Amino acid sequence: KLIPRFIGPFQILTRVGSVAYQIALPPNLSNLHDVFHISQHRKYIHDPSHVIESDHLEVKENLTMEATPVRVEDRMVKQLRGKEIPLVKVIWGGATPESATWELEEKMKVSYPFLFASGNFEDEISKRRGEL
Repeated sequence: KLIPRFIGPFQILTRVGSVAYQIALPPNLSNLHDVFHISQHRKYIHDPSHVIESDHLEVKENLTMEATPVRVEDRMVKQLRGKEIPLVKVIWGGATPESATWELEEKMKVSYPFLFASGNFEDEISKRRGEL
């Protein structure tokens, strides 16, 4: 009931017959047939909020993009059977709205050292929590 009825917009590649069009679908919709009857299409009404600035947007060959980390929001140590795993809560940015995920601290330090460049990483998180 609350799922979106339409997705897109997608580029029209070719006209197939008098009442059907072939459209360019992204890889995540590759299981769908790419030819649709004209009754399934809706006219796209331009909305400035749909425009994504392309100067800092890098789209890969397969039409996906890599999100970049903005900052580390929190830190915790997950206790397993005789093992401690340090995790950090990473705020990701990009074309999509900011989202947060828990990642392995060591992996993030290797991949994105600039997130930990200040040196007093523990103090910064404590300040955000209001503990200092």
